[in-house]
Amino acid sequence: MAIITLSRQVAAHGDEIAKKISESLGYTFIKRTDIEKRIIDLGFAKEKLPKYDERKPGFFASISKGMSEYINLTRYAVLEVASQNNVVIIGRGSTHIFQGIQNQVGIRFVAPMKTRIERLMKEFDWTEKQAIQRIEESDENRNSFNKKIYDVEHTDPENYHMVLNTGLLSDEECAKIIADYVKFNITSEAEELSAKKVNNLYKAQGVINNLLYKKEILIESLRANFNDQNIILTGLTDSVVNVDEILMDVKAVFPDYSVKSEIKLVHDFKAFQ
Repeated sequence: MAIITLSRQVAAHGDEIAKKISESLGYTFIKRTDIEKRIIDLGFAKEKLPKYDERKPGFFASISKGMSEYINLTRYAVLEVASQNNVVIIGRGSTHIFQGIQNQVGIRFVAPMKTRIERLMKEFDWTEKQAIQRIEESDENRNSFNKKIYDVEHTDPENYHMVLNTGLLSDEECAKIIADYVKFNITSEAEELSAKKVNNLYKAQGVINNLLYKKEILIESLRANFNDQNIILTGLTDSVVNVDEILMDVKAVFPDYSVKSEIKLVHDFKAFQ
């Protein structure tokens, strides 16, 4: 019935609650390791993952080929599992990928600093200083990653259907609140409308990845944006020929759509590769 996307602070019990939600609803829980395995299968180098995986990107890292590849392959992997519906996806910017999808339910888990420190100290036998350092590093990385990549304030509650404080609510209570919300608020109509949108986004991301990593067309920030029966392509390149090839490929996959280009031509684009 739904695509449940979860955002969490470190030590806010996001993974634990995700498991309980999936068990309660009979959904598939898509873990961080599942997405990592898939993007490696798609061709991303395993040794590069620690550099890009929800890390704070420096200026040059944020516009690098490696970061672009990581983001596009991650989007593809997330859209791929979501196209099957009835999934719980944790992290990977999934809440922002599915903004505007009717059967998406976005949840964020938070907890008081004191609670998070105590949980990390207990779980890893850390000192208070070590726990605080881990929390500060994780918060900075996740906030910066989502701001750079998705242009959102990751901590803004307006991005989510609900924000739950796991210092006040038990894992079981959180899972029940979310499961009840899904059961009573996600309709078959919303699911039907969303299925087509998600499938279109999934197919479009496949086209984008093929153009960028198999045909190796030189274009930055390529996106296919759907609006009714229109597809608007955006990005940066230095060649009209690149734009023509992209239009041709997208039209071949979506023959029933009007495909338009808003790709910007930048003559010194190659200097940034």
